[in-house]
Amino acid sequence: MDFEESQTKINLARAFAGECQGGARYQFIAQKAMQENKKNIQMLFKTLAKNEMAHARVFWDLIAKHAKKPVKNIEIKAGYPFEDAEITQMIKYASNNEKSENTTIYPTFAKIAEDEGFKDISDKFKKIALVENDHFMLLDELYNKLKSGELYSSSTPYDWKCSNCGHTELLNDAFNTCPLCEKSKDYIELDMIKSPRK
Repeated sequence: MDFEESQTKINLARAFAGECQGGARYQFIAQKAMQENKKNIQMLFKTLAKNEMAHARVFWDLIAKHAKKPVKNIEIKAGYPFEDAEITQMIKYASNNEKSENTTIYPTFAKIAEDEGFKDISDKFKKIALVENDHFMLLDELYNKLKSGELYSSSTPYDWKCSNCGHTELLNDAFNTCPLCEKSKDYIELDMIKSPRK
């Protein structure tokens, strides 16, 4: 199929716009976390924002690669979320958005691209869907731990590490204040919330 006439071209543009907006939303969450002195959540969302912008670049490059001439404009019609709330609820919204991308949107776009003969584009949609699944599981776990008050607890001893000075202690419950630099527990790295892929 001719790329210029394909649904895949439109889907790439929609995905590009969605990833750009996702990157912006994650930067906004990072700013809100910074205002609330939640350094660990700020760092996490800065990383997620960087991931989303990298995905946007993949979609941008695929459009440029497959277009026969410079693309001046691609008309798209799509809805994008505009949620603003307290930080825990914003994490839940972000988790839901990531789930939708990895279970519905990108698999559908991948199938359409494959049906239209764009296997390389289909493969990229599938790979990005896997990353979005990781994001979903990470954010879902973070939300659940924040909601239950167990963000800084572990049923088995865990190496709690201060992101400011690097001090680490093996404990079931995280230290409230770093014994070395005296930063609050909001500086503890959130490595423990990483979930394996399902």
